[in-house]
Amino acid sequence: MTIADFSDLTDKQCRSARIARDRRFDGRFYVAVKTTGIFCRPICPATTPREENVQYFANQALALKAGYRPCLRCRPDSVPGSWAWQGSETTLRKAVRLIEQGALQEDDLATFAEKLGITDRYLRKLFITGLGVAPKQYAQYHQLMFAKQLLHSSTMSIADIGIASGFNSVRRFNDAFRKILKLTPGDIRKNRDAGTAVNKLTLAFRPPLNWEHMLNFYRLRTIHGIEDVGESHYQRTFTLNNAKGWFRAEPTDKNTLNVEFNIDDVRQLRNVVIQIRRMFDLDADITVIEHHLEPTTGQLGNSSGIRIPGVWSSWEAGLRAILGQQISVKAAITQLNRFVDQLGCREAGVLYFPDPATVVNSDLSFLKMPQTRRDTITRFAKYMIAHSDNHPSDWSIIKGIGPWTISYARLRGLSEPDCFLGTDLVVRKAMSANAAINKETTSPWGSYATFHCWNSQS
Repeated sequence: MTIADFSDLTDKQCRSARIARDRRFDGRFYVAVKTTGIFCRPICPATTPREENVQYFANQALALKAGYRPCLRCRPDSVPGSWAWQGSETTLRKAVRLIEQGALQEDDLATFAEKLGITDRYLRKLFITGLGVAPKQYAQYHQLMFAKQLLHSSTMSIADIGIASGFNSVRRFNDAFRKILKLTPGDIRKNRDAGTAVNKLTLAFRPPLNWEHMLNFYRLRTIHGIEDVGESHYQRTFTLNNAKGWFRAEPTDKNTLNVEFNIDDVRQLRNVVIQIRRMFDLDADITVIEHHLEPTTGQLGNSSGIRIPGVWSSWEAGLRAILGQQISVKAAITQLNRFVDQLGCREAGVLYFPDPATVVNSDLSFLKMPQTRRDTITRFAKYMIAHSDNHPSDWSIIKGIGPWTISYARLRGLSEPDCFLGTDLVVRKAMSANAAINKETTSPWGSYATFHCWNSQS
């Protein structure tokens, strides 16, 4: 098999990109060196190997399956969005996402396939055809690469990293690490401090990142007691799959975010990292996006690096949107803070965003708004108790929730890239001033065009 079996790139294109160390190809393929048994990112600063000693792979799983171990210098585990598969098969994309969130740690393959609405045989075929590895192999490779990332970039203990990566025991973690990566966790952790009072890790992204814009956006919409926005950091509490915790993020000068965190169930750490990456839109290739949008939004005079400032969940985004219907941002945030202050969960002095069950069982008369809108909030909470995994596009059956609310939840709760809010007042003003801005011309990056329009009016 060649890279062309699993990628739109040819060996010739890969050769040109690796020799040029072109960052635009970082994460799109991997370079394995036969003489060393190591695979690297195409931007690895090591001496460029001879072409006859090189083998190209479309993803890390294929390189690991072939017996290569990841480079300790360029660290393939740290590529932004390195495990996101961009193929066209919806079922495979969904399966990959769920496996990365630990689905095969909870279910066997047959049960997992049944939840996807397919047979386990067909699921294996999808993975072999699309990624070149079986589902369980992919799951284990993903666990190990996540563990390797934590060993490099966090201060967690090796035992906690094993649990956070989905291994039930330190022995199994060590055995799998040694067998697949040809290293021990201790080999990577050498000369690093571990076990400090505060857990830390770093998350990579492709520049540019307009952190100032992101913080300013959050600052105007802060939930007091849950979020804290400083001059250079963002911090918030969260709940996820019955786990509770907090994180604080601040960029470095090395195209990474430093993240401090605490979580009461370390098994949920992978899902927390996925959420943080989505919230700050760390996997976006902004250079490509801005090149596409420049002919339409360039006239707005925006600075580069504007990303999607997400919120923790679609539940929170939906409530923000309902509370903000037909009023100003300032008035909406006043309502939101009143809502959280009354209904938020407090444990050991820490405030967490209220869950749907709390809202359903509460009297919302403290909210200064029409009764019809309070009823919408209650209906939305009841819906989320029964259908928390449903996509916001399904919310249209809820009385009081219309297209703008749904689009806002998709934009900030799921960070979808192509949510152009053409009915938003500010966006409509931008469209009136620039006829080139519309849903068609900005697709598939309508979400970014929306934020460019908002930023131009701020």
